[in-house]
Amino acid sequence: MTELAETIPADPIPDGAAAFLADAGWGSATIDPLPGDASFRRYFRVSGPPGSAMLMHAPPPNEDPAPFIRAARWLDQNAMRAPVIHAEDAAQGFVLIEDFGDVRMREYLDAWPQDADEVYRAAIDALVALHKLPAGPFTSYSLAEYLRETRLFIEWFCPAQRLYVDAKGWEAAWEEVLVQLLPRQRPGVTVLRDYHAENIMLLGGTDKQGLLDFQDALTGHPAYDLVSLLQDARRDVGEELESAMFDHYMAHAKPGPEFFDDYARLGAQRNAKIVGIFVRLWKRDGKPRYLDYIPRVWNLLERDLAHPVMEPVARWFDANIPHELRSRGGGTFVT
Repeated sequence: MTELAETIPADPIPDGAAAFLADAGWGSATIDPLPGDASFRRYFRVSGPPGSAMLMHAPPPNEDPAPFIRAARWLDQNAMRAPVIHAEDAAQGFVLIEDFGDVRMREYLDAWPQDADEVYRAAIDALVALHKLPAGPFTSYSLAEYLRETRLFIEWFCPAQRLYVDAKGWEAAWEEVLVQLLPRQRPGVTVLRDYHAENIMLLGGTDKQGLLDFQDALTGHPAYDLVSLLQDARRDVGEELESAMFDHYMAHAKPGPEFFDDYARLGAQRNAKIVGIFVRLWKRDGKPRYLDYIPRVWNLLERDLAHPVMEPVARWFDANIPHELRSRGGGTFVT
């Protein structure tokens, strides 16, 4: 998962950055590192005579900027506000992109919570516009990919809690639940996969918002990005606001009658995946701060599991995850 930005110390300027900027016509620009995130990508603000831009460094072999470039150009060509690409050198992992400024949705709402309805409504409207487009040139969100993501829960969370669980039963339960939505994601829509308040920049004017972190875009079900926005791992949305914005999407996108069921399916799938990813960020990558988000995500997961369509997976949780651990939002971790 490439999403999930977090404030950590900024990195030094990478080798080759100055030469890349000089070739792009920004040779006299200053380069200011920005805080990093959960991936190997790093960002720098570049300021000079041409103005201001953002330098993304996504170095191989851990990163590949080509999917970001492809998705950004498709979004821009279809009137969605991804940052304009000024220059690129995919072999070195450098991409110079439009600077969307500093007004990110999350921090704006922290400062102005009274604007939540308006800001979330604009984010929903952008999703509706995206979902009215034919799907982009992206790989399908297959059942195999859904299942691979759910396995992160039993591969990372369960061992961290010293739980020996029924892995075959886990796979079978999820397949039973998820196979039912596959016909409703054909031909599908473009799924950004990490559409939430930390990846939306507020631009003002007619543009409303700029999109970030879409390099893993797939073709899939329209409920996925709606879940990502309204069941946010990083900030409390609130059930009343979630319900109102869900209704706003329904009124404008007019999906089929099974949409709420699929919203619960993909909410549970995404939240189970995120729990596993946050534990992996701690155990593998030495980033324990992500554990603080697990109780929020766990509570969202429990809400989704209560939906009748999730009964096979809910039954697995009842048999494999102790009630005492579940009552504590996923339990505690010794770091």
